[in-house]
Amino acid sequence: MTYYCLNIKKRFFSFFLVLGIIFLFLYDIQAQNGKKINTVVIDAGHGGKDPGAIGKISKEKDITLKIALKTGDYIKKNCPGVKVIYTRDKDIFISLNQRTSIANDNNADVFISIHCNAAPKSPNTCGVETFIMGEHKNSANLEVAKSENAAILYEENAKQEYDGFDPNSTEAYIAFSFIQSEYKQRSFDLAERVQSQMTDRVGRKGRGVQQAGFLVLYRTGMPSILIEAGFISNLNEEKFLISDDGQTYLASAIFRAFRDYKEAYDKENSIFEESAVSQKDETTNEIGTIYKVQFESRNRKTEPTDSRYKNLKDVEMYEHNGMYKYTAGHFKTKTEADKYLKVVKESGYQGAFVVCFINGKRVE
Repeated sequence: MTYYCLNIKKRFFSFFLVLGIIFLFLYDIQAQNGKKINTVVIDAGHGGKDPGAIGKISKEKDITLKIALKTGDYIKKNCPGVKVIYTRDKDIFISLNQRTSIANDNNADVFISIHCNAAPKSPNTCGVETFIMGEHKNSANLEVAKSENAAILYEENAKQEYDGFDPNSTEAYIAFSFIQSEYKQRSFDLAERVQSQMTDRVGRKGRGVQQAGFLVLYRTGMPSILIEAGFISNLNEEKFLISDDGQTYLASAIFRAFRDYKEAYDKENSIFEESAVSQKDETTNEIGTIYKVQFESRNRKTEPTDSRYKNLKDVEMYEHNGMYKYTAGHFKTKTEADKYLKVVKESGYQGAFVVCFINGKRVE
């Protein structure tokens, strides 16, 4: 009984310790809310003394660097005016804190972290998945976060820098569920685009958009994603990851997703400004501004009247950048939409979020 009580106390202490660390870290974050996307930070995972995942014939750190550099080159050549910053452009060790600081200090508009996955006990596991900051939904996501966060074990002052955070402690990740990032919607949008490009254009197996607690993501003050480009523990996929063609295909997919995201973001902000000016003297927002809860995004069209949506009210569909997106509810205020958001999540759509439409057009 005494051991049980001590164990419970230890778990509570670990939980509140990490929660405190989170609030301390978030205190220093400066939000990036530019009207256009001008700066992107590309992060090649691991490096130097931190090899990352180890395959039969390669190391994660080498693959991520090559994909990151190719991605940056594509953006520089095809997105005039966009500044590309690398957290590393050679085989050196960069701490997780330094990586996020590079993004925040340069007022980046987007942060893209590139990694390779591994499942040594399941050598046939393969596919691409893209993560955003959030609560892990299953043990697999938790293990991915633990693996990537273990990079702090290579840092000399990790205990001081992360206030005793243990990347291998399950309890340490509970507090991540309290993080409500204002960039979650934008991060999800970018992550969806990456997955679509990887599956539809490159032909890789898609493992979807996931959520988990990554140290390299939650301190960034801008939309941020972490891409697991494939499983280095799968011999066939490893060969693809280390090939020049494979790296080129993956980098071009990330570039296209970023380009489309930027074009949509810049356009929507332009529409928002025009709509705001046209509505300056409006006395009601019934026609102009409507809030809805977006709960699903699909490559293929499904009718809003489909039986799977029977528990939701006022289901509608709209096309947005080649995707079919589904909303529920129709509200004049965001407060009302936020209340219904809880209902939608309880119906099984944990990734749902509130979206705004002005004069029938979605805006950020």
